Amino acid sequence: MRINRYLRGCMKRLCLIFASCATMCAASAAPRTTPRRPLPALIPTPQRIEITGPHRIPLLNVKVRIDTTLDLPAEGYILETYRKGVRITARDERGAIWARQTLRQLADERGELVPSVRIVDWPAFAWRGFMHDTGRNFIPVDSLKRHLDLLSQYKINLFHWHLTDYPAWRIESRAFPQLNDPLYQRPGRDEGRFYTYGEIRDVIAYARRRGIRVVPEIDMPGHSAYFNAAFGFGMADPRGMRVLERALNEFFDEIPVEDAPYVHIGSDEVRIPNPTAFMRWADSVVRAAGRVPMVWDPGLPPTSDGTIRQVWSEAPGYVAANAEGRGPFVDSYMGYLNNYDPISFTPRMLLHAPCDRTAGDSLALGGILCLWNDTRAPSVDGIVRNSSLWSGLLPFAERLWHGGTVPEGTPTNPNLFPDPASPAGEVLREFEGRMEVHKRRFCAAGEPFCWWPNASLAWRVSEPAPFGTDTTELKWHSLYGGAIDVDAMLSTLGLARPDSAEVWAETVITVPRDTVILAQVGFEAPSRSNRISTGIGRRNAWEAGGEIWLNGSRIAPPVWREPGAYAFRFNTWARPEEELPYTPEQLFWTRPAVELRLRAGTNRIVVRSRKLFPAQHWIFAFIPHE
Repeated sequence: MRINRYLRGCMKRLCLIFASCATMCAASAAPRTTPRRPLPALIPTPQRIEITGPHRIPLLNVKVRIDTTLDLPAEGYILETYRKGVRITARDERGAIWARQTLRQLADERGELVPSVRIVDWPAFAWRGFMHDTGRNFIPVDSLKRHLDLLSQYKINLFHWHLTDYPAWRIESRAFPQLNDPLYQRPGRDEGRFYTYGEIRDVIAYARRRGIRVVPEIDMPGHSAYFNAAFGFGMADPRGMRVLERALNEFFDEIPVEDAPYVHIGSDEVRIPNPTAFMRWADSVVRAAGRVPMVWDPGLPPTSDGTIRQVWSEAPGYVAANAEGRGPFVDSYMGYLNNYDPISFTPRMLLHAPCDRTAGDSLALGGILCLWNDTRAPSVDGIVRNSSLWSGLLPFAERLWHGGTVPEGTPTNPNLFPDPASPAGEVLREFEGRMEVHKRRFCAAGEPFCWWPNASLAWRVSEPAPFGTDTTELKWHSLYGGAIDVDAMLSTLGLARPDSAEVWAETVITVPRDTVILAQVGFEAPSRSNRISTGIGRRNAWEAGGEIWLNGSRIAPPVWREPGAYAFRFNTWARPEEELPYTPEQLFWTRPAVELRLRAGTNRIVVRSRKLFPAQHWIFAFIPHE
């Protein structure tokens, strides 16, 4: 698809206007510089940075020194350039690793020169983690290592390795080989695939060299259908507890305390007759091996004050209101990557206050960004692409490292975009500028990165009305961004969610001459967990009955390969439909873009978005890009 070369310049200057013709111009990222030379786009932003001169320093002489007396928090570092090279003074080994990652981003495209700077930097939160679910879909060691490289690049210091789930136990078991037997595992879910102890130690060592601690998770007593199939009884049964104790101690014997000082024992989404007794037993087994246990919250109640809670409830105020929530915890309630589209997840994460604080402390340890892949994955890249890992990880890394207050103008509903003219809108737009650079420079080597700058898009969106209502009778509201969550709009306005209805939306794109652009267009963002969806559009129709027009002409949908497929108005967990992998055309961010021909001057985009049944996630998306 050929695109007018002019687009590279004009897309950064696209003016998006309300129907009332009030003009809003898209701004590029504001440089953090003196007038002499702009700084490269750094993610995460260092705590303190000063340009010390106009020079560009060759990367021929990099001196690194560890100074444990350095007056900085753990993982802190000072990076200074001088005429002939770079000096790094770090509080610890991790600080030295992060300093080198910053240096890598500072370097020019050829990796030879860096600007004259002095950086004093440290993390706001001690735990900055990412979770991969390899229990549901096995991820080979080589792929895990590739992801660890990218996690380290953004100063993520914890890898939460979810090793068991309904389909399979992914840890070598010498005591109970049936745990690795494909006979007892879910068909089609990488039966018989597991990690040997040698591979687990190798991944842990690889991660450590990159500043990352591995926290293995053995989920119990729930999420364990394979266990019941293999033994004929559940984990909470006294016989199951004896099996588990032997299997756990085998793991502890093979994986030393220094390799895994924290062990996650799950405990969520299960009902058993003896929850307190089971949790007291599980806690004692983990602590007897010299480890600190972690659990999910909500989940079965832990029995030890030192147990670390991983809070996943998105209910507002859950941490503050939950009397059992006292004690150390990590934040996973900012949302799961697989529950949201990659366009709205970026501001959701960037404008989130981790642990409801500006910085961590002895109780608020930090956060873990989770990627669950409940549905059968088409491939490892498909897991990353379908939930757009990197467009969520980068704002997560920014927020957890840099900390600070949530900017004024942040929407009360995290699924809405801020007004571009507000402080929060300016923060988001500036970050998008840096993120676009990273997409091009650091994640272009085959990594799926389904995201495009979109924070400056301005819409007027109608309130819901029955299908076919005259648009002159509608009440309109201002919304922003490339993905409009209608459900979030209704919640913010205090309006009821109808079982079925439609909204209309308008925006204007202004360009100085005729040009061609691409755009991602969609009318639904189904979760990659429960799969509730209207499915792929029917022939010559967009999904969910949506419509879009450019200057009065209907924009035709793609020629679908599977028109009308994958329509599920029910939760697919533990049902045959869960075994159908997502294909690229089911998600608006993974399918090919639509080509749009814009004329010089103003171009009016009109959208009609429909809700067809109560459980549908009501959203529409329009993201112009190169």
